Amino acid sequence: MTATIQVEKTKLKRPPLDIHVLGDRVLRQSAKRVSKVDDNTRQLVRDMLQTMYSADGIGLAAPQVAVHKQLLVIDVEPDNAARPPLVLINPKIIRHSKELTVGQEGCLSIPGVFLDVVRPAAIEVAYKDEYGRPQKRQVSDLLARCIQHEMDHLGGIMFVDRVDNALALNQELQKHGFSAKDVQVIT
Repeated sequence: MTATIQVEKTKLKRPPLDIHVLGDRVLRQSAKRVSKVDDNTRQLVRDMLQTMYSADGIGLAAPQVAVHKQLLVIDVEPDNAARPPLVLINPKIIRHSKELTVGQEGCLSIPGVFLDVVRPAAIEVAYKDEYGRPQKRQVSDLLARCIQHEMDHLGGIMFVDRVDNALALNQELQKHGFSAKDVQVIT
């Protein structure tokens, strides 16, 4: 089986899943490993992809839709119909670059908020694909940032927890109706 899961990269009026937002306790729980990759897993992947595209996202982690499984869907080229999305099940970063980069991040669980976050510029990630086959990839730039961001969700971490500029963080959260008390600063 070489086909990847394909869904139309379009916005649905009623996406199949609800995305939870900052302040919801479901986002702070750790995800469990996926023990068996089966048709139910692939249907969850389809639903997550449709939900992500409907929200104009480039990444979505299962905990964001209240499913506590180590599963991510990513598509850094949502406007490119020919490029299939990436599905990472039980992802694990096995190497990361010493070089760090600062980049602006946003999150479907914190709509409207965009802030700078420091992350390794490149990573090597091991994971299972949507058919349970072991995979390994070296990625950099936006894809590396996106994978690290989504993997944080698997441990109950949100990108705002990693923002160094407390003043900008508080202003952005307040401006978009979120509370700074829902941030869990990582030191």
